Amino acid sequence: MNVLLSLAFVLCWSSGFIGAKLGAGSASAITVLMWRFLPLAVVLVAVALVARGAWRGLTARDLTRQAVVGLLSQSGYLLSVYHAIQLGVSSGTTALVDGVQPLVAGALAGPLLGQYVSGRQWIGLVLGLSGVAVVTLADAAAGAGVPWWAYAVPLLGMSSLVAATFLESRSRSRVAPPVSLTVHCATSAVLFSALAVGAGAAAPPAEGEFWLAVVWLVVLSTFGGYGLYWILLKRSGVTAVNTLMFLMAPVTAVWGALMFGEPFGVRTALGLAVCLLAVVVVGRGEEGRTRAAAAVRAGREGGRPSDFPAHARH
Repeated sequence: MNVLLSLAFVLCWSSGFIGAKLGAGSASAITVLMWRFLPLAVVLVAVALVARGAWRGLTARDLTRQAVVGLLSQSGYLLSVYHAIQLGVSSGTTALVDGVQPLVAGALAGPLLGQYVSGRQWIGLVLGLSGVAVVTLADAAAGAGVPWWAYAVPLLGMSSLVAATFLESRSRSRVAPPVSLTVHCATSAVLFSALAVGAGAAAPPAEGEFWLAVVWLVVLSTFGGYGLYWILLKRSGVTAVNTLMFLMAPVTAVWGALMFGEPFGVRTALGLAVCLLAVVVVGRGEEGRTRAAAAVRAGREGGRPSDFPAHARH
């Protein structure tokens, strides 16, 4: 199940970059984002009013935390991604710049969450960063007329998503995924609607391509990618989930090459292979860490102190 969910997550999350590219040709970023979240938020809030069971027991602090997480993980992250693509950065390159997120999350998992990151996992994280760097350099070399600072814009979104991930992981309250999704989407809908109205960009264009992009983003990116992100985060942990983000860059590069003719050469293929290897290495490291932790727990619950070496008892 984890493998199937991970595969679906990679495809659905990567679809967000493609959907942003689809919408960029017909409307501004805030217009696309407003109409991506406004109808969705209305539906989700209506469903929440009918099915109130999942909301019982939640405090105002829980809802406030979820609103902040939504602002960081949706509003901040997506606005930077869409803006970078509108500046001329390709969908593949935008995903590639975001690919440094796993290394940042892995480095911070220990001091912020107290999670142990094994040496094998660090090797996988460094491999993944190397693969992302290979593909990023290849795409950046092929992109003409894009200001250099545009490649730093996705870094802002990456930082926002990392902050949201750790804020959610440190929460002691269990919030059901439908509840968190509703709060996040409602918060984003309010913010993007206010920005669009303030900029005079609330009216949607009549082009069919715009509405195709909106449906694409709601179904694949929001329900698929965003929903699976939080589900996998609870099932597998920060390090394992964020390592899958290494796959977004090469998958999006392949997807962008097929749909939009974006460059895809030998170096991009090499980066894809390195990222796949990184996921395998980190995944095995996570399995080993889980087995070791289970063995220690089993010993503490059913074994005698003399059954274990001195270093294990301490």
